[in-house]
Amino acid sequence: QVQLVESGGGLVQTGDSLRLSCAASGRTFSTYGMGWFRQAPGKEREFVAAINGNGDSTNYADSVKGRFTISRDNAKATVYLQMNRLKPDDTAVYYCALAGAISRYATWRTEEAYAYWGQGTQVTVSS
Repeated sequence: QVQLVESGGGLVQTGDSLRLSCAASGRTFSTYGMGWFRQAPGKEREFVAAINGNGDSTNYADSVKGRFTISRDNAKATVYLQMNRLKPDDTAVYYCALAGAISRYATWRTEEAYAYWGQGTQVTVSS
């Protein structure tokens, strides 16, 4: 049974940084791509960042490019999202997701590519 557990969310001020973590279990972690998505109040869930199983290819939404960094530690079965220069528009519940297909090399931007989701962690950025 696959489990994804996010942590690291919180309340910060504009310009601050946060690092989210997502610990995975139940799969050969390094075989699968991982993604981060977020959902703000009243909005649909949107793609934030993705990383392939090998950890050498990443993909970002334009809104976070240059500020957020996705990384993974396959030995710890954990994916991270380092968020710098946070803005109020980054306020959302952040979800990590594990791809449904083996993806050592590919990254995925669409929700349909992900079969497993964490419970989410709240990030609130005050102005």
